[in-house]
Amino acid sequence: MNSLHHITMQALDWLNLWWHFSALSLLAVGGAITAAPDMHRFLVEQQHWLTDQQFNTSIAIAQAAPGPNILFVALMGWNVGLNASGYAAALLGMACTMLGLLVPSTTLMWLSSRWGHRNRELRAVRAFKQGMAPIVIALMLSTGWLLSSAQHGPNRDWPLWLMTALSALIVWRTKIHILWLLGIGAVLGALGWV
Repeated sequence: MNSLHHITMQALDWLNLWWHFSALSLLAVGGAITAAPDMHRFLVEQQHWLTDQQFNTSIAIAQAAPGPNILFVALMGWNVGLNASGYAAALLGMACTMLGLLVPSTTLMWLSSRWGHRNRELRAVRAFKQGMAPIVIALMLSTGWLLSSAQHGPNRDWPLWLMTALSALIVWRTKIHILWLLGIGAVLGALGWV
């Protein structure tokens, strides 16, 4: 996918990767993509296990591919493993990120949805559901901010910002399928315009 940069990982690093994604799974209200800013902070800025390009490419490929959007988490784990030592480590990285992100949130969701369904008439349950909407929107905005400014900074990346704003407007106001927008973005990127 991208040029590799070599990293060294010990057993504690793999446990740390799993643990961090387990913690993120409880924050990923609205889907795994809402936790992408913290994934970037951890994987790229703090641990230096991925490059910016590997991080962004993992998200772009997973979003363009058919299937669940959470595939970007598997690609990030795969890239961490490839950077560490090869294909066996790539499978371990994929398992750490995917199991870390899926098991805690799935377990919590299963238990809380059963409880919430039994108590759906409680005022607190209704208030909780209404209060989660602004949190999800804020997390999605922070993901958009991260992906739009990951190249060179807001001053030099104004075409990305413009394309992001136009895409958001088109998605909001029209019924154009998002794959058309992804295709247009791919062409603009291939031409070097964004």
